[in-house]
Amino acid sequence: LIILTLISTVSSKEGFDAIQAISKTTFNCLKQNGKSFFIARIWRSSGKVDSTGIQNIVNAREAGWSDVGAYVFPCASSSCPSAAAQIQSAIASLKKANAVVNYVWVDLETYGSLWWDHTKNRQFIENMVKEIKALGYKPGIYASKTMWNTIVGSDYKGLSSYPLWWATYNNKDSMAGYTAFGGWSTPYIHQYHGTETGPCSVSMDLNYKQ
Repeated sequence: LIILTLISTVSSKEGFDAIQAISKTTFNCLKQNGKSFFIARIWRSSGKVDSTGIQNIVNAREAGWSDVGAYVFPCASSSCPSAAAQIQSAIASLKKANAVVNYVWVDLETYGSLWWDHTKNRQFIENMVKEIKALGYKPGIYASKTMWNTIVGSDYKGLSSYPLWWATYNNKDSMAGYTAFGGWSTPYIHQYHGTETGPCSVSMDLNYKQ
């Protein structure tokens, strides 16, 4: 019975994403308060590198965090650099700072980006993912079902081979409530609560993964 209980126990993690500056000392505090993974913004929807996010990655690593990711908030309009150029700039800045990440997530949401029609949006996102892979990084997709359907259409499943960072604020630190979309049977991460002042006075979004 004890063995069966141990086998059935699933190791889960509580983490966060944030955009404010976070020091090495604060990352130590966050670790002591149960946070075990972090995802930083490294590219803004304005088409600029987020140097604060990149420094946060460096600080997290120096504090001993092993599970650190990055996300790109695309600049999606006719006045923005190409998808590939945005990824190249973001990753060049990561490398320059020796900021090591496990995934580079493409953040799909309508806030802050104009986007185009479904066909052009799909191609743009595919180009971002292709460039992330070409530069030696692992891509992932951040989306809610609503944002996904709005940006690329409910019938599109072309990115389902990459992990999904699912955004739905249901306050459940689990995968409960997930309804399949985009070809994903289950998410990799669940962003389950929006911005709040968390431990150590850090403004954060709350995330869970198994």
